[in-house]
Amino acid sequence: MTTRWEQLAGPDSGAKYQRRFDALAASGQDMHGEARFVATRLAPGSSVLDAGCGTGRVAIRLHELGYAVAGVDVDASMLAVAAERAPHLPWVHSDLAALTLDGPGPFDAVVLAGNVIPLLGPGTLDAAVGAVTAHVAAGGVVIAGFGLDAAHLPTGCPVTPLAAYDLACSRAGLELADRFGTWDGTPFLDDGYAVSVHQRCASSGSG
Repeated sequence: MTTRWEQLAGPDSGAKYQRRFDALAASGQDMHGEARFVATRLAPGSSVLDAGCGTGRVAIRLHELGYAVAGVDVDASMLAVAAERAPHLPWVHSDLAALTLDGPGPFDAVVLAGNVIPLLGPGTLDAAVGAVTAHVAAGGVVIAGFGLDAAHLPTGCPVTPLAAYDLACSRAGLELADRFGTWDGTPFLDDGYAVSVHQRCASSGSG
């Protein structure tokens, strides 16, 4: 199954993607909102899986803040950039819908930033949420931020309704703990973007 990211980005997208974010950082834009959000909700030293990690921006920053991190992505060109920038961190090549990890985990948190959810392969939402949840420790969290309308999504990316995501989380044994409108923690107003924190029920085990 080809993901929507692969359909939209095409091959060898990693270097181009990283140049874009390097330019944004050079212009003075804050590039670490997602990592800062995670750091306010997890104790120092907690373990985090950056699912759909791209070139490693979030994972690398979390590592700098003292977290034990691993990254996984379906795009080998993105992972190549991540491995070049942080060769000391574990980077795994996998579609989230078929995710298996040999080594790290379970994790205190899984983070899905950068519109990972709507960029999954068509029809794989339940499989992907279930697969990442299997790598979350009991009582741990899944944190996902993604656009809810065309203005907050890449061109050509269809909308994944928030209700569909919540249902997939429920089926995977997750309960909604909190929801915000941005990674800065502003209130959720249903105006195009959501950052959702779902917690894995203690009774569901640690995978």
